[in-house]
Amino acid sequence: MTQNSPPLVLPPSLSRTVAALPDKDRNRLNDTITRLHTVNGRLWDTEDRVRGALLSAAQVADCKREIDQLNAERNLLAERADEVLGSLADAGRADVPLHTETLASVVDRLSVLTLRIWHSERAAARDELARRRVPALHGQREELCAALDALVSDVVAGRRRLPVPARFKLYGRDDAAPAEIKPSRRLRRVLAFGGLSECGKSTSAEFVQRTCGAQRFKIGFLLRQAAHRESLADPYALSSRRQAELLLGELNRFADAHVDTELFTIESVHDDASITELKRLMGDALQIVYLDASFAVRVERSGTPAQAVAAKDEIKMSRGAHQVAELADHVIDNTGSIAALRARLRRIASPPASTALRAATPYGLGLPAAIASATADFTDAVRAYGPSVRLAALTGSPGEGSWIAGWSDLDLLVIAEHEAIGRVHEALEQYRTALGGAASLGPTLITPGELTARRLTPRLAFVLHQLQQGSPVLHAAPGLELPKISRGELAFAAVRELPQVILTMRRLRADAGPTALRQLYKHLVLAYRLLLREHNQWESGPDRILAAASRMPGLTALSVPSLAEISSAWRDGEVELVLKPVTVAVDQLLTWYAAQLAA
Repeated sequence: MTQNSPPLVLPPSLSRTVAALPDKDRNRLNDTITRLHTVNGRLWDTEDRVRGALLSAAQVADCKREIDQLNAERNLLAERADEVLGSLADAGRADVPLHTETLASVVDRLSVLTLRIWHSERAAARDELARRRVPALHGQREELCAALDALVSDVVAGRRRLPVPARFKLYGRDDAAPAEIKPSRRLRRVLAFGGLSECGKSTSAEFVQRTCGAQRFKIGFLLRQAAHRESLADPYALSSRRQAELLLGELNRFADAHVDTELFTIESVHDDASITELKRLMGDALQIVYLDASFAVRVERSGTPAQAVAAKDEIKMSRGAHQVAELADHVIDNTGSIAALRARLRRIASPPASTALRAATPYGLGLPAAIASATADFTDAVRAYGPSVRLAALTGSPGEGSWIAGWSDLDLLVIAEHEAIGRVHEALEQYRTALGGAASLGPTLITPGELTARRLTPRLAFVLHQLQQGSPVLHAAPGLELPKISRGELAFAAVRELPQVILTMRRLRADAGPTALRQLYKHLVLAYRLLLREHNQWESGPDRILAAASRMPGLTALSVPSLAEISSAWRDGEVELVLKPVTVAVDQLLTWYAAQLAA
């Protein structure tokens, strides 16, 4: 309803009949009748507005458009109400008298009469004619309620039939009637941020924009754009449904023009009615996020006097901003740490999903028997811990099938609840003991919460991507959810990781003795792998990576021995045979890299 408008009270017989309907039908009917009464209230206000104060031609045109939109919505809602009310009739009696109108038409008249009484009573204090009309209007309402109750009784008993409820109303030319607006198939996900003043809406939207690549919009901007496009002077004077349609239209246009954009954010949601209508149009593609914080916290964060925050709150609450919490898909208590807020936002913006992973035994990874046996014992140990350990996997060379004894590490990823980390440490210690120095173990331990909040290093993001592409795991709990890692994310991650790799290479190159060969070579391969990702090339295996790097713009062919030759020289103590070509390749890369970034 509009502010301070009267509720619609149904007559007793109809109320009892509605109460006896199945829950689904009853709730649908109650919602539809409430919306119908609300639309009638807005129609009354709009018609008063266009007849009242002096308006510009553009404002009059806006009012006329709104009246048409509200009337169209009124008829649609009445038809929806009749879909439920019509089920009350005894469909088998075709010989009984036909009533002149449907039950929803009578309810609609009762709604208008309720509004007329309320407005007349308000005007009675200053208008003698209105005061004299009030008793007669109440008498009309009593008669209408009695007639409606009698009609309901006749319809239920099969003594009277109801006409077909379809109204076939036309607003404007039939060939110009707009089709119902639907979300574009390219409009995949929209986050709408709501809350009172200084609750963190803009900060949250900016974080999602920066970390998830979302396109960020202000609702006011979208409405102004739509108003300009359709020659509307004031979009806020339109019905909530029409405002929602305008918002969706603008989002559709942008999504269709920017097909690679996966996520949009809109702020600030201050009108519960229009966001409710937008949710009806978009369904789960729209996720409403309400940020909550106490008044004291919001005043402290704002750095302004409490009166200023309270004044802004009052304006927002008059539009229904506080009621958005009841509609929200996610309500976030934003009184805690920024880390907690960002973790929650990342899960909402990039929700994890169940992932089908390929399981393999340690003996199927090409590992020597003793190492495979120690790995199998470790896998059995963590599997026995139950769901607290979600995943265990050997990553890198074992997954790629290029593990070399005496050269390669055993890079291990374990996803486990924080409370289980102590037991994982015990299993790792037993694993190291069983390996007996046959291989160096490099474990990475991460909790499910860190994972779904996407607190990931670039290397860990790449490992998750490899698992999702089919690299094998030793153990995965049923229903495991992992963040989806795209190639685009890895390309950006490469930009962040490469500087550290280059700095490490320079440090290793400064002391390029025989003991530095292994690390120098591995960082050379890693640096080129990251550079290739930036060029959208996805090679695996050191030999293939270095071969592909030779074809990068501005680089000459690399004369680096094969991995087999380098690992053999390392094991046999003949490092000097391969150290020089590796250091030459490192120097070549560092020179090229510096030239690419020169001012």
